[in-house]
Amino acid sequence: MLLHSQLSDSELRSKIRKQEIRLGGNKNLKLYGLLGCRSGKRMKKGNRVFFTNESEALQNGYRPCGHCMKEEYQQWRLQQIHHLK
Repeated sequence: MLLHSQLSDSELRSKIRKQEIRLGGNKNLKLYGLLGCRSGKRMKKGNRVFFTNESEALQNGYRPCGHCMKEEYQQWRLQQIHHLK
């Protein structure tokens, strides 16, 4: 997990080009999504984190975005419901 506030703009672009960064997340809300998500683009830089893949985001306790990752979010939600039963 990388914090946006610790990356320069050129480092960020380079890591995205090299596909070292594929997903973005909100550290306060503990959710992740696609880099092009409208919701993600509106968040403050200080709240933004980046992940290489979904498993990294999940291992850090983040959940999928309900806007840009609808199917993944629904699967995550069903898992949460089953854990409550």
